[in-house]
This record gives sequence, structure tokens and C-alpha cells, in this order.
Amino acid sequence: MPEISRFFGIVIQMYADDHDPPHFHARYAGRVARIAIGTHEVLAGSLPPKALALVIEWAAMHGDELLADWELARAQLPLSKIAPLG
Repeated sequence: MPEISRFFGIVIQMYADDHDPPHFHARYAGRVARIAIGTHEVLAGSLPPKALALVIEWAAMHGDELLADWELARAQLPLSKIAPLG
């Protein structure tokens, strides 16, 4: 799964063959959450509260870039890296 960003030990990834709604995967300390791009809702999994807050802050700052990567992934094209938080 392509890594699109990494910050504070959190890895953000996106699958090329994933399904709607548009989302990304955040990994931290052995845990994984699937997070909706538009609403920042946790669709599956979980993260520790502080890590989740950082991920949501990052996603709020990079919504357009996340949606652009989602479209690239759906088209089976290479994803763009997104600047980390902090």
C-alpha cells in the first residue's frame, strides 16, 4: 500500500483498489483506522485518541490533496506525497 505521508510515528496510506467512500488508512503503534476524507469519520478500526486527533488535524489541512490522491489511486496511477503535520 503506497505511503503518502508520515509524521509523529503515524503512517498514512491509500490502496489503489479500495472502495467508496473516499478514505485513507492511518497506522500507529500496531493499530489501523480507515478514515473518510470528506467527514474525517472513522469508518473502521481505531487509533489512540491523541494520534487520531493529529490525523484529523492533518486531514483537515490536506483534504483537496487527499481527494486528488484518491482519484489517482482509482485510476491506478502513482500517488503524490502529502506534506506531514508539524
